[in-house]
Amino acid sequence: MFFDATNMHRWNDHIRPLDLTELDKQSHKAAIAWVLGKSWESTTGESIDWRRLIEHSVFSLIERCVMTDIKPPLFHRIKVEKASEMADFVMSEVHRIVPRLDLDFAKRLDSYLRSKNDTREDELLRAAHYMATHWEFNLVYDMNRHMVGIDHTRNDIEAEIDHHDTVIANMRAVMGNDNFIDLIGQLRFQQRWTRTPRIPVTTVLGHSLLVANAVFLNDLDKGADDRMLYNDYYAALFHDLPEVLTKDVITPVKMNVGGLSELLESYEEEMVESKLMPMIPESWREEFRFILYDPFSDKKDERFGELMGRDIKAADLIAAYMEARLSRYYGVSSRVLRDAEASSLKRLSRYMTTMDVNGLLQDLEKLCE
Repeated sequence: MFFDATNMHRWNDHIRPLDLTELDKQSHKAAIAWVLGKSWESTTGESIDWRRLIEHSVFSLIERCVMTDIKPPLFHRIKVEKASEMADFVMSEVHRIVPRLDLDFAKRLDSYLRSKNDTREDELLRAAHYMATHWEFNLVYDMNRHMVGIDHTRNDIEAEIDHHDTVIANMRAVMGNDNFIDLIGQLRFQQRWTRTPRIPVTTVLGHSLLVANAVFLNDLDKGADDRMLYNDYYAALFHDLPEVLTKDVITPVKMNVGGLSELLESYEEEMVESKLMPMIPESWREEFRFILYDPFSDKKDERFGELMGRDIKAADLIAAYMEARLSRYYGVSSRVLRDAEASSLKRLSRYMTTMDVNGLLQDLEKLCE
């Protein structure tokens, strides 16, 4: 269901310089929400309930997946005028698509859909939503400046940004500018499997959210504490962030050119320290290094807790397998995709992880029958 958000195209009634999908938007939103949450804690001294923020981010994606790509003004009107009916429909569709959905998770999702979502974490997510929308709008505006209603759309978005001025102002007081958010957005320009025709096309940022959500759901299943859940989710969400500085180098090249993987890792760290770290406050950097560097290894730190990197790698392999397998399901294949699919399966079969890898793959095959 999450993967299908790649097929939901945003601004598809406008001229667009690139395809903008719901999965990418939700991933950008999740990253922005992290920045807003960290900034809020830094400026107010108040703690954010990161478990709630992450889970509500997942819930909002589920809601959008079910409600497809209804125009935002109509979507929000339906939520106000038909809230109960919409919640009933979303829950019925989720149970149809995911028949073995965890009952406690389903209860929390139902409560989210029927609530006013008036917590601090929901406010941060709404602000992140409109910041990501504003970022997209700036991409499409120049090409659509003569379109009927475009200035009305701009005024509506800017009014929402102004409505969340306190949260956003806190962020800018800490960060100084939006450079870090813009840098994350650039991963929406980077296509995965760039030399291989594939349907649907996915980006590095969209892939990162698939991995993060898989790890989050797995952490819920195994009863992870709040710190591990936070570490795993954001390590997964940011695991490909260095690629915005180096671009993606496909796995076969990394594995078959002697010493290249180690050289790239060293170069990535050098670039992150010189280009990326200066964009965030110094007080965040040690935690961010813990999350960002070596995300596929299990780690434990006295200050930052545990991080289950092997689970993140398993989720990364599952996402790669889905990208190759579902392209074949849609009718677009190649030797590269077939080899990647087989390689991912082989690696997953011997990978030690807490995830039910075999169960996930069996379910995916049933969907592809």
